Amino acid sequence: MIDPYKIIRKRRVTEKASMLEGLKDSEKNRCIRKFKKGKYIFVVDVKANKREIKKAVEVIYEVKVEDVNTLLVKPKKRFFRGTRGTTKKFKKAIVTLKEGNILEEGK
Repeated sequence: MIDPYKIIRKRRVTEKASMLEGLKDSEKNRCIRKFKKGKYIFVVDVKANKREIKKAVEVIYEVKVEDVNTLLVKPKKRFFRGTRGTTKKFKKAIVTLKEGNILEEGK
């Protein structure tokens, strides 16, 4: 098996990611009350598949994963000091945990 720390690069913390994590605590909003499971976003290796990502998250964070969705983010054109360049492409994984499992902030 490949080292799980090479598959999972880092946890992506953005406004959208924190909103997805908070879905499990939403009892007041009736539109999203049906979501009982939190979703977490990770930046993963571009060559990793869903099975490898699932195993890596379960090993690193000691939780049970229900579903993994992946998407490739294309590079964007950028200008820096008058020079044209592009950002790097990367792969995002949206991991849904089984009900009752959460990721701790310290890990």
